[in-house]
Amino acid sequence: MTIVGVLLGALGGFLYYKYVGCVNGTCAITANPYISTLYGAMMGGLLFSNFK
Repeated sequence: MTIVGVLLGALGGFLYYKYVGCVNGTCAITANPYISTLYGAMMGGLLFSNFK
């Protein structure tokens, strides 16, 4: 379940960057697609690791 969470979180993080993002480029997480994807993967992994 954790791997599924990481994959879904990474997809969600990237989609958040692409469609919501940051207008002026000064946002810490959403200004960079790599950071946004990694943050989403981490959050998804943590969330889905609770389900066994």
